[in-house]
Amino acid sequence: MDLRRLRYFVAVAEARSVGKAADQLRMAQPPLSVQIRKLEAEVGAPLFHRGTRGMDLTEAGQALLARAGEALALAADGIEAARAVAAGRRGRLSVGYMFVLANAVLPRLIPELRRSIPGVDLDFVDLSASTREARLLDRSVTVALCMPAIHHPEIQVTRIGAQPFMLAMANSSPLARLGAVPIARLQGRPLIALPPPERDPASSAVAALLRRHQIVMPIASRVETVNSAMSLVLAGEGLAILPACAKLGAPRGIVFRPLGDVADSIDIAVCWRRDSQSPLIPKFLKCAEKAVARL
Repeated sequence: MDLRRLRYFVAVAEARSVGKAADQLRMAQPPLSVQIRKLEAEVGAPLFHRGTRGMDLTEAGQALLARAGEALALAADGIEAARAVAAGRRGRLSVGYMFVLANAVLPRLIPELRRSIPGVDLDFVDLSASTREARLLDRSVTVALCMPAIHHPEIQVTRIGAQPFMLAMANSSPLARLGAVPIARLQGRPLIALPPPERDPASSAVAALLRRHQIVMPIASRVETVNSAMSLVLAGEGLAILPACAKLGAPRGIVFRPLGDVADSIDIAVCWRRDSQSPLIPKFLKCAEKAVARL
């Protein structure tokens, strides 16, 4: 049913006059009468009859009027909802994040998002090095907080911060007694390593750091998450070179020490599909930048 024609019907029913309704609608009376007749033809029954006080509704007209207002209100709500989603005031945002950033960033990010986009429903999805790219590409997450950035032709990346590398070890390690660990002391020690980047394993920031200083650390285990790396470190399986923010989620018994004469860091990035049209992404990006700036 034509919503415009339905509005005309409601105007005539409320004014009880085609002439008065035409004035309210700022249109001529004959076209309005034509639209009412077309509506009656569509319904298959008369909607009005002329009474002593003007246009009265028939039983069929009364039945239609009882629903017409609700239908017009729902249509108006639908239009407003569409406008709100297009403007980023409403909708749903699925946020992926890597475990290493959870304790450091989410307690600052989530309140910022609640203030900035209060009408938006938020979902949070834990990502790993092997799932983050796929979850963005299949659109199961809209935007992702990553460390390091994803390098893929279909994924847009904005760097929002960085974290220095630190050495994670069990507090029983002899190196734990040092205020800072000279990188030369890592030679030959077992390394608990995280997965290399998806497309270029040689570009791993930790691998590049060790190559630049000519340090060889045999890989004792390669794990999926920082949490798993710290568990193996605690078990005495080796050392891990991790972002400084990993300290916030470290279990008791793990200590972090800076690496002497090393200024290397790893980027924190916001990643999303290049073809995404979501108006929520720029809003998310501003909130994420504020949250990370306070690390």
